[in-house]
Amino acid sequence: MPAPRIPLNRLTLPALALFAGGLLALMIHSNSQLARDSNPLCASWLAHGIGMLAALLIWLAMPASKTTGRSDPPPIWAYLGGVPGALVVSLAAITVNSPLAMSGTLAIGMLGQVLFGLFSDHFGWFGLPKRRYRLPDTLALLPILSGCALLIFGA
Repeated sequence: MPAPRIPLNRLTLPALALFAGGLLALMIHSNSQLARDSNPLCASWLAHGIGMLAALLIWLAMPASKTTGRSDPPPIWAYLGGVPGALVVSLAAITVNSPLAMSGTLAIGMLGQVLFGLFSDHFGWFGLPKRRYRLPDTLALLPILSGCALLIFGA
């Protein structure tokens, strides 16, 4: 019996992204607790080891996926996503346990994600379609930057 598919549409995709953001905050918090009692590198190792076991269990529980029809193998860099993941866990474990706290870490991290996304889109990094940088992009950055300042300096 095939697993039920989640319909991906204009409502479910933002909801999934919002849920993923909440899970990211939960992951950063739990890893910072581990790092406080050990160190950021140990917390990163534990988080990724347990994450690997969780992914393995989910993979085993899911039915075999159909092929995508692509004949080309993924690029080599696509296998290296765990490297920045390990850095995110380690660096966030340091910054959450600092005066930045959880909200400052997440706010500045979100700013970093948006900036990296804009550069990736503008230059077409990682095979993404190129998208010119526009004035509305700057207008979107200003409230994010202001929110970061309020969270960090207003506390």
